Amino acid sequence: MPMSYRSTPRSKWICRARAIPNIAHFVWGLKDEAEPFHLVHYLCIESCRQVQRPERIVMHCRHRPHGPYWELLEPHVTLAPADLAAEVTGADYDDWLVPPQYRYAHHSDFVRLDALIESGGFYADIDTLFVRPFPAEFFAEKFVMGREDDVRDELTGVVRPSLCNALLLSAPRSLFAVTWRRTAAGALDGTWSNHSTLLPYELSEKLPGAVRVEPRGSFYEYGPNSDDLARLLERPGDAPPGLFTIHLWAHLWWAAERRDFSSMHAGLLDEEFVRSVDTTYNVLARPFLPGLGLG
Repeated sequence: MPMSYRSTPRSKWICRARAIPNIAHFVWGLKDEAEPFHLVHYLCIESCRQVQRPERIVMHCRHRPHGPYWELLEPHVTLAPADLAAEVTGADYDDWLVPPQYRYAHHSDFVRLDALIESGGFYADIDTLFVRPFPAEFFAEKFVMGREDDVRDELTGVVRPSLCNALLLSAPRSLFAVTWRRTAAGALDGTWSNHSTLLPYELSEKLPGAVRVEPRGSFYEYGPNSDDLARLLERPGDAPPGLFTIHLWAHLWWAAERRDFSSMHAGLLDEEFVRSVDTTYNVLARPFLPGLGLG
């Protein structure tokens, strides 16, 4: 069995068996995707493939991806069927807080936990970029996730600590994953974050030995705000040394008509733009470009 090692305060080495397999999980197509698989999504999976070198890449999907970028990835990816989560379908939503067109993300919240509970591995949102390999010590844990900026509870207005679920590592049937999955349906309160990021923080306080919580800089150096998105998507910069992955928060800027978070939109992010414009994201993503030259 693969082993990892970590240093103790007394400078002795202790041997820890790998608990989390190096299997990558992604979720795609819980809503019907008319557009071809985008370059950003290709770069997510290709950077995972080259940086993390997973034993297997599994795409959990309801609607099959298509397009030239997907055709490049298809030989390296195993497709697994996924369906909508009954808990989300039956939840009572306020259309202002979570518009119907964004609820696919809540279905994905349940699909990712089910996948990790069943086989273990790591899950990443499809708008992730892999920057550095996860250290061996991550795989010796039972569950790993990271802090993000505190989140305002949309029902109470109270700002609360939050663990983001855009990047998760889990052993099969880990206590933390199973407990989170069991309690998530009851935390669906019509808001965006209660079941997905606020609940896991509460659980981490109750089950501290069941989860390793990484600091914000490991996965979420760039937060969901206009300043950080400008640092990431519009200006050049260097990735901090402790950064393993970048989350793009693409739902905040993907549509061309949405300009409240960034002047960037998906239509601008083509191969020529990534190759020729030195933004933080572009420079880090550039080594993974496929060279198709598609606009």
